[in-house]
Amino acid sequence: MSLLRIDASIRHDGSASRALADTAQDHWLRTTTDTRVVRREVGVTPLPSDAWARALSASAATDQDRTAEEREALDLTALLVDELAAADAYLFAVPLYNVGVSQHFKTYVDLVVADFRMGPGSRPVTAGKPGVLVTVQGGNYSPGTPKEGWDHATAWMRRILEDVWEIDLDIVTREFTLVGVNPALDAFTEMAERIETAAHADARHAGRRLAKRQVESASR
Repeated sequence: MSLLRIDASIRHDGSASRALADTAQDHWLRTTTDTRVVRREVGVTPLPSDAWARALSASAATDQDRTAEEREALDLTALLVDELAAADAYLFAVPLYNVGVSQHFKTYVDLVVADFRMGPGSRPVTAGKPGVLVTVQGGNYSPGTPKEGWDHATAWMRRILEDVWEIDLDIVTREFTLVGVNPALDAFTEMAERIETAAHADARHAGRRLAKRQVESASR
């Protein structure tokens, strides 16, 4: 059984999304056997931002008319989709940046969708497979908070992962990761600690459930 993990954080040390994904992965490993984890870093090792445009232009040209850069872009899209096709389950760790989706994860999604196997009219190679989306926010955008509705990333990622890629998705969220970093949020320290504890409990459950759903998916 193989797990493909995608990390979009721009930091290795101190990354809340990585810590939460580590918890989910650890409990996935504890629950399943004969396992393999394949990791792709799109935050600290970004994909080229111009590759998507090159891949699209390459798709509209004959092979003999494609430039070397266009062929490289097509090869990259194929590699990314090969990774998705080979995996039995998925773990996406994507922080909220500037109230929107990480540019690095958006680039990843654009390149994946540029491949014919994931484009319109095709049944995606991810269809029916289980996955977990771990997402973290520096503030708190929950219903009833002053900034309710400011999270412009999670809904978009759900549309992509659940509706377009047809992944059987669980979502684990942690808010207030900037408490202890931004002094303006010091009043929410106790709340942030409770949220962190609950988020890691959710991640443990999601990791175990991911393994169980993976087995169920493979047996169909």
